[in-house]
Amino acid sequence: MKEQLTSIEERAKSELSGISDIKLLEDFRVRFLGKKGELTAILKQMGKLSAEERPVIGQLANKVRSDIEEALNARKEELKSKAEELRLKAERLDVTLPGKKTKIGRAHPLQVTLEQVEEVFLGMGFDIVEGPEVETDHYCFEALNMPKHHPARDTQDTFYINENVLLRTQTSSVQIRTMENRKPPIRIISPGRVYRSDAVDATHSPLFHQIEGLVIDKGITMADLKGTLELLMKRLYGEETQVRFRPHHFPYTEPSAEVDLMCFNCHGKGCSMCKQEGWVELLGSGMVHPKVLEECGIDPEVYSGFAFGIGLERITMGRYSINDMRLLYENDMRFLEQF
Repeated sequence: MKEQLTSIEERAKSELSGISDIKLLEDFRVRFLGKKGELTAILKQMGKLSAEERPVIGQLANKVRSDIEEALNARKEELKSKAEELRLKAERLDVTLPGKKTKIGRAHPLQVTLEQVEEVFLGMGFDIVEGPEVETDHYCFEALNMPKHHPARDTQDTFYINENVLLRTQTSSVQIRTMENRKPPIRIISPGRVYRSDAVDATHSPLFHQIEGLVIDKGITMADLKGTLELLMKRLYGEETQVRFRPHHFPYTEPSAEVDLMCFNCHGKGCSMCKQEGWVELLGSGMVHPKVLEECGIDPEVYSGFAFGIGLERITMGRYSINDMRLLYENDMRFLEQF
């Protein structure tokens, strides 16, 4: 029996040294040390031994078991160490390699300009109001003193969904909704998308953005309108900016005026950008027509006000010297990364 125990120990250690997969160690343990293992089978025969042999063989069996378990644990740790080393080699990072550049987004030039315009008006006590882009004929035309024969109602200029529902051509509809639901004093701007049936070119698009302003209070005059717009232009283009007001006609304002900005390229001398005029047409404005006030339940004998509408794309193109509106919508990274 001593020879059998010694043989089991030698075979176990020899076989253990040849195991290279940690998963096979459990099979090895069960075969040699388990309840039905080789060592256990030998120990079951100890009952046949004499009283003198039994403690000697028992002591030897315990030593064999202890040696095999010790060798098993050592082999397990060795295989774990090798596996960890292989894993670290596979996952090794070369810190000398250049890192992957993370592209950081930035605000679109239209968004930057809009936020700057909003900041100017918020500083003057204005509220920012939004409204629906799908509008009714009443809010987009009738309430703005536009009779049925007005050219803006032509389907060539307006996207009609049916006879009474359309895509708004201006954010003036928000002004009407505000005057119907608020009592003066009113100071708002209404930025948003608008739609017109225009062919796409360098200065036109069927979808663009407009910012309209409205002030209603007692004693409002054309001087208030002029001062407000001059302040806006100077904040956007610099303190040296000059604007001029030209008489014009809009159905919803009286008197009405077109507002021009001195050409930032030639400073009034005349160039190709301003068509040799020295000025660039920027926006329409005027004093709110008494009929529009009456339509919204505001007494024109007590209150007066001014309104204006400016294209966000137009002022953005002027600020950044962009000569083609389409560049703002094409999402060309070569263009957008300049801002």
